[in-house]
Amino acid sequence: MPSASASRPFRSSIATWSRGLLVAGCLVFLAAHGDTWGEIQRRGILRWGNDAEGGIPYIYHPPDRPTELVGFEVEFANALAERLGVRSEFVQNNWDMLVPALQDGSHFDVIIAGLERSPENLAKIDMSRPYFIYGQQLVVPAADTHTARLEDLRGKRVGVLSASGSHHLADRTDGIDVRVYQDNVNYFSDLELGRLDAVLTDTPIAQANLAGRPALHPAGTPFALGAYAVGVRTGDTNLLLRINDAIGTLAVDGSLERIYRRYSLWNSDQQALRDWHEETRSASPQRHSVLREWRTYLPFLLEASVTTIWVTCGGMVLAVTWGLVLALLRLYGPAPVRWLSVAYIEVFRGTPLLLQIYFIYFGLAQQLGLRLSAGAAAVLSLGLNYAASEAENYRAGIQAVPRGQTEAALALGMSRSLMLRRVILPQSLRISLPSVTNDFIAMFKDSSIVSVIALVELTKAYQIRAIDTGDYIGLGILTAAIYFTLSYAASQGARWLERRMHRDTR
Repeated sequence: MPSASASRPFRSSIATWSRGLLVAGCLVFLAAHGDTWGEIQRRGILRWGNDAEGGIPYIYHPPDRPTELVGFEVEFANALAERLGVRSEFVQNNWDMLVPALQDGSHFDVIIAGLERSPENLAKIDMSRPYFIYGQQLVVPAADTHTARLEDLRGKRVGVLSASGSHHLADRTDGIDVRVYQDNVNYFSDLELGRLDAVLTDTPIAQANLAGRPALHPAGTPFALGAYAVGVRTGDTNLLLRINDAIGTLAVDGSLERIYRRYSLWNSDQQALRDWHEETRSASPQRHSVLREWRTYLPFLLEASVTTIWVTCGGMVLAVTWGLVLALLRLYGPAPVRWLSVAYIEVFRGTPLLLQIYFIYFGLAQQLGLRLSAGAAAVLSLGLNYAASEAENYRAGIQAVPRGQTEAALALGMSRSLMLRRVILPQSLRISLPSVTNDFIAMFKDSSIVSVIALVELTKAYQIRAIDTGDYIGLGILTAAIYFTLSYAASQGARWLERRMHRDTR
């Protein structure tokens, strides 16, 4: 048994190692989450996050200079960086995921992206003094002379930008059918096409998109004034103080006014930027635990899953039907029809589903006047895309049937069509069923892409609520459980069908 004196050096060594590990851990933490301003100075670059899809007048590529990035927020970011004594560098990020990306220590230092200085955002990150004052503006068709307030739109379809102040305001108004978009342009196109009854958006967006659109006009005057501010990580106090000083200087010396006048954005509301004083911040909302409050959030997710189910089932019915036609045309049609079938399959398999959705929903409406609803466009896009894969599944199944059975059927006097219906197709469908089932399950997950045309399906519902609550894990577990349930049910149904089809294979 070792003596007490012998064990003391051992305990001392353990203590020394523990202190060393603690210091190393602190250094690593400070390097990752410490003085962002010091890192910006060493780098000589202020990296600011935004989404280049923001559009006029925020951030955009001029048609005559497609490689150049302009907009009032681009000029503001450059002016801010110059005041800080560094260079400005734009970093692309999806707009509605900017705050989570900044919280997670992303590859940009600040957010300059029309981010509202709202209680919801202040609960998640720190924000600077305002650099622009905006209002909410309703936009309606020119023929609508009755709408003047948001309350006048109960029971009507209203387009909003995802995770924006307009989105939160519309959600808090009872009776409105809120349609969520991921950009500042397409909801105006849908309003012109009659797919929406109104758009609720910020005044700069409304001003830019009403230009050259005589079919639309503003309804009432701007209301619910708010402010855009620079977002920084919580605890980046040194950086926040320097940004506040720089914005104050830009407001006082007229730099902000000169920038905003170039984009016709300067108005009397902007005078408040010079004399702004931060009010006492109320207690920040606590982060929600979705798993503890699952009864509150599960109904919202289940409602969105209904959209996922009918879009997927509708798309799959179209896919298996049209895919079978394509396979038969490719194998048994005349030469020109076979070539067209092959071309269809290769084009739809070789181009992104997202591109096909945009083409069907927006392109057909703008070029041919074919105004499909978002649901119809989603089903059609998924069905036409997956039909190419189903055609190949069916072709493989048909070609797997022994050639002797075809010869025997023809020798018995069967016509080609009767031989296909009674001999070839029943066997080929049994062979193809596992692959078709796999595609059906995959479509449940791929259906999430239809959120780009303002359908709130399960993944989009998760994203909206996760941004609001800040609980990505708890909400993600609930969402994943729903997806698993849907996929497992589809898998079990397919196995049952497969057993029924294989009862008599003699």
